[in-house]
Amino acid sequence: MRDPRRALAQLSAAGRSTRRGLRAVCSPAGLRGAGTELAWITAHLALYPLGMGADKVRGPAREDQGRFTLGDLPPLQRGLLMGDVVAAGTPILLVHGLVDNRSIFTLLRRALRRRGFGRVITLNYSPLTQDIRSVSALLSELVEQTCEETGYERVHVVGHSLGGVVARYYVQRMGGDARVHTLCTLGTPHSGTHAAKLWPGGVVRQLRPGSDLMQELAAPAPGCRTRFVAFWSDLDQLIVPQRAAAIDHPDLQARNVALRGVGHMSLPISGQVVHEIATLLAHLDEDGRTHTAGVTTLTTPAGLAPEPPRARARRASASAPA
Repeated sequence: MRDPRRALAQLSAAGRSTRRGLRAVCSPAGLRGAGTELAWITAHLALYPLGMGADKVRGPAREDQGRFTLGDLPPLQRGLLMGDVVAAGTPILLVHGLVDNRSIFTLLRRALRRRGFGRVITLNYSPLTQDIRSVSALLSELVEQTCEETGYERVHVVGHSLGGVVARYYVQRMGGDARVHTLCTLGTPHSGTHAAKLWPGGVVRQLRPGSDLMQELAAPAPGCRTRFVAFWSDLDQLIVPQRAAAIDHPDLQARNVALRGVGHMSLPISGQVVHEIATLLAHLDEDGRTHTAGVTTLTTPAGLAPEPPRARARRASASAPA
């Protein structure tokens, strides 16, 4: 017999989430965000056919391959190449979400290229896929191919929606942390989303809270070397509750960035998101530390990798007086 107290608690939590969602939508920022979302969805439908083919870009553009001077480059590109040629050359892989393709990253990719990043590559996969693990295997193949072609041992990954779950599974469960330096996720249901219960099956079933795949991602991941940055919004209509798009895992080095008034499909075109990603990836040392003043660090002030919370708790317990 179902516990009535638990049912009441769930109903109460759902009610609170609904009220928060209504307040977010009805606020000035929410109304602007809803308008932007609608406009972008309309534009994205027009761009969708252009993104159905595979991404043929491998490495820098042809005009950059024989470059010996930087004088003809815009200031931002020239600044990144002069300041950190490793950051400028580190490949960035973009992974789209469900029922989508690489066209969702049209503006983000252009912004990253303008910033000076020479290798921005997208993974296209079928929207009819039935399993996140199989798409993660495709991502693994693309990462290995990219590393072989470019000579870089590590890459950065940006995943939108389902694409963030694909990338996280690769990193956390398939040894991808040896290859992925930083993973940025946009509106990714890291804890699952109740909206997935509205769809009968397929890959969406894996996005439900408590699914076998979500349980795998909640399992311990000691020593994971990848840094995570998760963007989530109070106006995300596909992540229920919206806070499920933040990463809450004791073994992962993660920073969650809360946004206001940005819809699910608008996250890849948000000026704040684009700026955060470009700035972060332009100022990272190879070991993951930020080396420019004013850029939010992903490590401790001493420059050491953060101690996992569990280890920190055990150490505090051992040192506490009897």
